[in-house]
Amino acid sequence: MAKPILFPLLFITTTVFLGFFISSAESRPPFACDPRNGLTRSLKFCRANLPIHVRARDLIGRLTLAEKIRLLVNNAAAVPRLGIQGYEWWSEALHGVSNVGPGTKFGGAFPGATSFPQVITTAASFNESLWEQIGRVVSDEARAMYNGGMAGLTYWSPNVNIFRDPRWGRGQETPGEDPVLAGKYAANYVRGLQSPTGIRLKVAACCKHYTAYDLDNWNGVDRYHFNARVSKQDLADTYDVPFKSCVVEGKVASVMCSYNQVNGKPTCADPDLLKGTIRGQWGLSGYIVSDCDSVGVMYDTQHFTATPEESAAAAIKAGLDLDCGPFLAIHTDLAVRRGLLAEADVDLALANTITIQMRLGMFDGEPSAQPYGNLGPRDVCTPAHQQLALEAARQGIVLLKNSGSLPLSTARHRTVAVIGPNSDVTVTMIGNYAGVACGYTSPLQGISRYARTIHQAGCSDVACDTNNLFGAAEVAAHEADATVLVMGLDQSIEAEFRDRVGLLLPGRQQELVSRVARASRGPTVLVLMSGGPIDVSFAKNDPRVSAIIWAGYPGQAGGTAIADVLFGTTNPGGKLPMTWYPQDYVAKVPMTNMGMRPSRGYPGRTYRFYKGSVVFPFGHGLSYTSFKHSLALAPTDLSVLLDTNLFATKNYSTLSSNAIRVKHAKCDSLSSLFHIDVENTGNMDGTHTLLVFSTPPAGQKWSPNKQLIGFHRVHVIAGSKQRVKINIHACKHLSVVDEFGIRRIPMGSHSLHIGDLKHSISLQANLEGIKV
Repeated sequence: MAKPILFPLLFITTTVFLGFFISSAESRPPFACDPRNGLTRSLKFCRANLPIHVRARDLIGRLTLAEKIRLLVNNAAAVPRLGIQGYEWWSEALHGVSNVGPGTKFGGAFPGATSFPQVITTAASFNESLWEQIGRVVSDEARAMYNGGMAGLTYWSPNVNIFRDPRWGRGQETPGEDPVLAGKYAANYVRGLQSPTGIRLKVAACCKHYTAYDLDNWNGVDRYHFNARVSKQDLADTYDVPFKSCVVEGKVASVMCSYNQVNGKPTCADPDLLKGTIRGQWGLSGYIVSDCDSVGVMYDTQHFTATPEESAAAAIKAGLDLDCGPFLAIHTDLAVRRGLLAEADVDLALANTITIQMRLGMFDGEPSAQPYGNLGPRDVCTPAHQQLALEAARQGIVLLKNSGSLPLSTARHRTVAVIGPNSDVTVTMIGNYAGVACGYTSPLQGISRYARTIHQAGCSDVACDTNNLFGAAEVAAHEADATVLVMGLDQSIEAEFRDRVGLLLPGRQQELVSRVARASRGPTVLVLMSGGPIDVSFAKNDPRVSAIIWAGYPGQAGGTAIADVLFGTTNPGGKLPMTWYPQDYVAKVPMTNMGMRPSRGYPGRTYRFYKGSVVFPFGHGLSYTSFKHSLALAPTDLSVLLDTNLFATKNYSTLSSNAIRVKHAKCDSLSSLFHIDVENTGNMDGTHTLLVFSTPPAGQKWSPNKQLIGFHRVHVIAGSKQRVKINIHACKHLSVVDEFGIRRIPMGSHSLHIGDLKHSISLQANLEGIKV
């Protein structure tokens, strides 16, 4: 997000001088409507018993144009005559309260906050309740820090872009490559963060970066100059899906538009995307904010308009409400004076931002007297919060390969060689957009709780440019009962504005793994830290590497979680949220090609459309036990009732290739309940993630190979079974998007893939009892 070189230092730090940050030992003074201020406490916008829209309208009516304009930017200026303090809108909470944005800082009574695993790792848990629970904890800590004057209430998280290309440096921030998975993560995390009570919010979340943003800096093309050419079909069935879920299901308070253009127009100046889709079709009740300095980028870099005031007018008229950056504060006045923009357009933007501030209680006087006003330092980094961070890491770890050497035994493996550039890291484990963690347990520290360890880094860092430390690593492996290599990536390889060149392990890491595996006296386990996939075909195919674990970036407690999985205290149950491609895949696919579907010489993207070879597939993940599935209830047909109010009997335009428009179906009645028994046939209790995919009838040329339609995580005791109930809805789960961006339900036989089972369900159109 950040593009700090475009921010004048004075602009960023203005809020410090306005008193936004106060001593952490004090409580925060009221942002506005201080009951001790006799001049403002009786004003209409301060009356908490009035409807919020009435209060917002009253406040806007009292502001001068100059005051209004200074409220259009992230470090909004104070309005002293109305008793309103300055406010910094930009705070981050991607996987814990972060100090990336200027709205939050650590120190004093708030030295840190709970740092959960990076999003890509948490997504691998496929656990909706966990995602919401993490959101609730993060917002508790955020409110506590706000009460102590160290943070804001508006958090520009989560990142719900699709992890389309495995080289993307920010893929680690996302829930992965599947739009359904990303959408469910988005809605649950937002619900947890915002924890709404009626219209009131604990904090305000923001889903970013809308839309088709998943390239930062690749092969001479950067996000500031990139024009993403996206078909209506891909926009509707892939890129927009998580954002729609954020708004419609999660009721998010904000959406952020991205730096890039989409089909030749900057997203932050596209009225079809902002007013038309986000606010119009999806019904956003909140504000739209620009990525940081993207309005300036629109003019300075993309040359979208001839003058800066034209860019300011274009953005606001398209539906932008808040600019992260100084551009609107500088150029909006001239836009209004030149007649490019009406003051009423500015009022509308302010209505959207002020309404959110009022829903947060910022105009209700003393923070201590409000809901969550009792939260403070004692509510940050609590034992319960840190335990949840550990549990999240355990649930997100994925066992990729196991030839039987795992779990390790404390009786047989009393000495463990712990080797690799990521073997004793701390900050690496929390990835990017992180804050200051409560504390860390490195992999070496975690393993040391189970066995005596011999530690050798092998490489001085993940770049691993030389092999001069390999000899000592080989000696350690030969002396130990088992060897654990902790390899992979860090933010020097993949990060914001740093896309990867290829998919192999950096430098000479592969050589280190192979040499240590040959030297090892006992089993060799490869543990990978990374956000993106890595081509480790060499290790997958090497019998001397007996097991491979992907830990992602596992957060502050990552070392404990890794050790618990290695020694069997935790039975791994994570599944990959993205495809692991071979290195030769990226040679065929430029990052700039946004197409999801294969075409001549182009293999397509993600498990939904790509049919080539993979290192590990989407949804892959092993366990220390075994599971068996059986269908206890599985309907075989479903009659799709058509809405007679929308479908004229003689007008068959609703049918295209025997597929009915979703809007012409009576969707409320189109669901079938499936009962699946999951039996643990092994000797160890375990958690199983049941993934359900659908494949549409043959002949639908615009359909995916298969698509995820649902998932459920269930704990099953060894030797027992659990029944999982999954409701499959025809409109939501069995529909596809045609080449015009229209969602349709194909008639005919749909194939459901439920774990290792296949089941067919036949759909047939029905108009008032008459089959069509």
